[in-house]
Amino acid sequence: MNFLNLAETNTPLFAELEEAASKVIRSGCYLHGPETKAFEEELAAQCGARFAIGVSNGLDALRLIVRGYLELGKLQKGDAVMVAANTYIATVIPITEFGLVPVFVEPDPDTMNFSWHEAMRIIRENDNSESPLDIRCAMVTHLYGTPCWDRCIADEMRNRGILIVEDNAQSIGAVASENGFYGVAFTGNLADAAAFSFYPTKNIGALGDAGAVVTNDPILASTVKALANYGTDRRYHNLYAGFNCRIDELQAAMLRVKLRHLNEENARRNEIAEIYSREIGNDLVTLPTLFPEMTQVWHQYVIRISGDKRDRMREYLAAHGVPTDVHYPSPPYLQPCYEKEYSPGCETLSIRLANSCISLPIANVTPEQAREVARIINDFNL
Repeated sequence: MNFLNLAETNTPLFAELEEAASKVIRSGCYLHGPETKAFEEELAAQCGARFAIGVSNGLDALRLIVRGYLELGKLQKGDAVMVAANTYIATVIPITEFGLVPVFVEPDPDTMNFSWHEAMRIIRENDNSESPLDIRCAMVTHLYGTPCWDRCIADEMRNRGILIVEDNAQSIGAVASENGFYGVAFTGNLADAAAFSFYPTKNIGALGDAGAVVTNDPILASTVKALANYGTDRRYHNLYAGFNCRIDELQAAMLRVKLRHLNEENARRNEIAEIYSREIGNDLVTLPTLFPEMTQVWHQYVIRISGDKRDRMREYLAAHGVPTDVHYPSPPYLQPCYEKEYSPGCETLSIRLANSCISLPIANVTPEQAREVARIINDFNL
């Protein structure tokens, strides 16, 4: 068993991918072509959104959103951005890169996502501070494939003028239990804007790297599109000192193939997650919560086992042929680039999660393999 075998992932789609690649190669058009346009239209339709802009990767998608809001005057240097304390560092980099201040929000213990209630506590505490931060944005991550959305609190934030940006790198196709601002419940179109990653390990991945920005805001969409192409709105006319963050035609073509199979990929992952959740019964292990009122897509299936038991469990599983991973072994604020400025100085829930999480294989796993993994876990004891 492999934790993830990308060749195996792509094998059932090989003929379609090969045909799509051949079409691009023969076309002689490798940027700004029909595959990119079609992919953007199809991604927007999948999310129920007005606009999708294909870009180079998920980090650049977040960077372009933040830079876009800065150019439009909706964010200013020094503004504070609330962000999940247990997200991947890519969610934080665009905040600090552009001179904004990250405010780390501890996760909800059930969803392991950004806690909306904790965020509101921080906002209200900030209201009464003698030196309040100017909190202008919340960047929420739909971590591991579980939607992170609370419409009531999101509305309250919006009424305060706080932008809400979704990091949808891990949850394409997931559906929240409540509609977002624009009448749909798909993650990636719940709030003001969203960043997507199509890194090869994602539920649908490019054969290289790619990302996208999705929004219903035409002004933000046109700004992001210009910024991604050196800041140009037309040839040799630079509105902004932009970036080179374009998606290429080959990756757009690959992703069009993958997007057609999104529902079946997510359904397969749900089947494996349901087997794990039904058949793992070790009292030492905390399972991720299943939420029947929403659609989770299980980018990762993350169990928890506390203290020094985590490493022993991983060694035990490896000895029985079950590879595992840890997503993520350290919160971003404890990374060397941030810890001097943002370390909380005490143990937090995000630190406890980092010390107890184990990701089980879920991609390329058959139902029979999932049952065997569950059996092996159930036999683990100290």
